[in-house]
Amino acid sequence: MPKLFLVLGLVIASTVGCGPVETYTARSLEGETIRVVATIGMISDAVEHVGGERVQVEGLMGPGIDPHLYKASEGDLRRLERADVIFYGGLHLEAGMADALERIGYQRATRAVTNGIPRKRLLQPAAFAGSYDPHVWFDVRLWGDAVEEVRDTLVELDPGSAELYRQNAAAYLEELDALDAYVREQAARVPPRQRVIITAHDAFGYFGQAYGFDVRGLQGISTASEAGAGDVQALAEFIAERRLPAIFVESSVSSRTIEAVREAVRSRGFDVEIGGSLYSDAMGDEGTPEGTYVGMVRHNVDTIVAGLVE
Repeated sequence: MPKLFLVLGLVIASTVGCGPVETYTARSLEGETIRVVATIGMISDAVEHVGGERVQVEGLMGPGIDPHLYKASEGDLRRLERADVIFYGGLHLEAGMADALERIGYQRATRAVTNGIPRKRLLQPAAFAGSYDPHVWFDVRLWGDAVEEVRDTLVELDPGSAELYRQNAAAYLEELDALDAYVREQAARVPPRQRVIITAHDAFGYFGQAYGFDVRGLQGISTASEAGAGDVQALAEFIAERRLPAIFVESSVSSRTIEAVREAVRSRGFDVEIGGSLYSDAMGDEGTPEGTYVGMVRHNVDTIVAGLVE
């Protein structure tokens, strides 16, 4: 088996922040268990599906953790330093970890799973200062591109197991095709006028684009932004006027702002329900269906449909 010389380009300026372009030359990992650190649960899940028995995956951010605000601890830095490869979302998702990712990228193979997604397929909201929306996992087909990026990276690192990675990825992508079909089937149950998803922050843009929903978040793409009283009142007016049956909280964002919206709607003589909790930037508890990407997406669409179908 030829000796592997992998050069991964770490372009921090286009993914997590500003900084120089660096390269890292990695040693061959053939025959060794590959130690992977992933930032968010959705990435951990993808790596586990593709890598199978060849990888040992350690996730940094568990259930209920907001990646927009997360900063690496000393323990996290030690985990990153022990890793053979680090997978992260990119597109400023882990903005609070930009310095840590840049620093460790000089020493470890580091890859943003969004690298393989054509930029023309990414959303670029006007309110997000010219940056891309990082919540790509809400379009199941788009997330398939991220899975392929994981596959290709593992093949580069460990070409001796390339066939295993390709087979595992193909099986998982078939599962994602079935998931995408399920989401479309469920979404079609919601009457067009009620196809509005209102949550604490604007994380569901890709979901809306892919499955035909108007999505309105009280905060912007990142939870680092703050919603003011005017935002609450404007959203409440929209809900009361449309007489929407439900709005939703998120598992990784405080419900306080959505409760404020509900009270503002009530003051207008209409009572909107809290339709349930959606998983946005983090999956559910390990060992539960929602602790997997497929289970999380199914939970979300089932909750959305149950809340909006009267």
